[in-house]
Amino acid sequence: MASAARMLKPGLVFFYSSRSGACRRVEAFLAQVLQRRRNHGTFRLYRVDQEERPDLLERFRIERMPTLVIVEDKAVRARLELPRGCREIERFLAPWLH
Repeated sequence: MASAARMLKPGLVFFYSSRSGACRRVEAFLAQVLQRRRNHGTFRLYRVDQEERPDLLERFRIERMPTLVIVEDKAVRARLELPRGCREIERFLAPWLH
């Protein structure tokens, strides 16, 4: 039987600025990747606006927007700063996608 910790979904944290066009594009790319692969249930998705949660930006050492971070077993497993498109996001998420 799998442990409770292993059954938890990894967290996908999307750090963004609501004022940034690049962040809006990346959000659309991310949605396309998760929908196309039918893996929208793979992650617990968290959206963190830099104006609302500067404490989390500091905690995760986020310096550039947008940034994607995978958190699994209470540790950062991967990060991608300034993703440029669906293919790059899909490659980043590939170890977790089915």
